[in-house]
Amino acid sequence: MEEPTSPMERLKTRPGFLAAAKGRACARGAVLLQVRERQDGDARIRVGFTATRRIGGAVVRNRAKRRLREAARRLVPDFGRPGCDYVLIARGGAPTRPWDRLLDDVKSALISLATEGGPPARAPDSAPSPTD
Repeated sequence: MEEPTSPMERLKTRPGFLAAAKGRACARGAVLLQVRERQDGDARIRVGFTATRRIGGAVVRNRAKRRLREAARRLVPDFGRPGCDYVLIARGGAPTRPWDRLLDDVKSALISLATEGGPPARAPDSAPSPTD
C-alpha cells in the first residue's frame, strides 16, 4: 500500500478539539466533520474522533469511533487539506450505517469543507442580532 503524501496523525488533546470546534463544520448523514486550518507551516493533517453518550453506551461509542477511524484512514490522505485539524463526530447512525454509506458521508463532508470560502460553522460572537 502506498504511503500518503501528507502524513496524518491523531488529535488527542482537548485544546485541539476545542480549536477545531471554532472552525467550519459540515454534517453529512452519520457524521459531523469539523475543520480548522492551523496556519503554523506544518503540512501534517491531524484527525480526532469523538462520540457522545447520546449514541449509546461505551461499546456502541467505541464501535462508532473505530468505524470513523478506518474511514478517515482511507479518505483523509486523499481529500483532506494539509495543515488542517479535522474532528469527526459520530452521530446517531454511525455504529450501524452501511459501510459504503458511511464512507460516502465522510467523503462528501471532506470535499465540502475542502472548498475555499465555505460557510463558517457558527456565527461570530460579535455579530449584530437581527433586532439591532
